[in-house]
Amino acid sequence: MVFIAPHYQISESEFAFKAVRASGPGGQNVNKVSNAVELRFDIWANQTLPFAIKQRLVTLAGRRVNDEGVLVIFAQEFRSLERNKAQAIDRLVRLCERAAAPPPPPRIATKPSFGSMVRNRVSKNKQSALKQIRASGKKAFKDDQDQD
Repeated sequence: MVFIAPHYQISESEFAFKAVRASGPGGQNVNKVSNAVELRFDIWANQTLPFAIKQRLVTLAGRRVNDEGVLVIFAQEFRSLERNKAQAIDRLVRLCERAAAPPPPPRIATKPSFGSMVRNRVSKNKQSALKQIRASGKKAFKDDQDQD
């Protein structure tokens, strides 16, 4: 049994593992040994997870879920088949834990207070006046040079 959240667990018999050849560098070993793992988990066939969690799991997994509702996780980080298998299960557990967490409440849009709008406008006017003073000072300096 794999424990997801305090109240949910998934039987390891629901996982389908397939050993495949890993990609990337590794020399002859990569061509000879199938040590990468492809974990398949049928989300909709599972009986222990509630429907809401299954929906969030499909949303979170994105394109890792195929049209039949099977979640496919590919692990190839390690050179050992057992460690890749453990990593694939760990990824599934973390994904399910994120799905089991309740979604955050929707954000309620608020508008700025009158005082903050006034302070913002005063600050903008102050900055604008400062830039006008600087611009006129630079222009006067340029005119002085042109007259020479």
